[in-house]
Amino acid sequence: MTRWKELTEAQWRERLTAEQYHICRCRGTERPGSGRYLLHHEEGTYTCACCGAPLFHSIWKYDSGSGWPSFWEAIDGALAYHADTSHGMQRVEIVCAVCSCHLGHVFEDGPAPTHKRYCTNSLSLNFLGTGP
Repeated sequence: MTRWKELTEAQWRERLTAEQYHICRCRGTERPGSGRYLLHHEEGTYTCACCGAPLFHSIWKYDSGSGWPSFWEAIDGALAYHADTSHGMQRVEIVCAVCSCHLGHVFEDGPAPTHKRYCTNSLSLNFLGTGP
């Protein structure tokens, strides 16, 4: 069993591509409209690119028009939340609860029933489909 939160930065660099490392470990953001999961519509579960923990079900994904994959719900207990005041903004960062991978931010402007928009980076996600 991997103790994800105990991995060194050198170990993370070995496991991730340079782009993933920048997003997931250095709290980076991919360019809007560039992510592989932005227009992805298969049925299944989106997981953490770093540790594989399940994060979001595809039925919760929607087109927010933001340029990043967005979800209106997250799997219970999958995320941790941190205040983020970087870039002169007040936001709530979302990270994987298992390994602390930076995923993106959550906003209060999403659709019913939660009115949440979990705005994520494609590079911080993997996908497990349920189809054939």
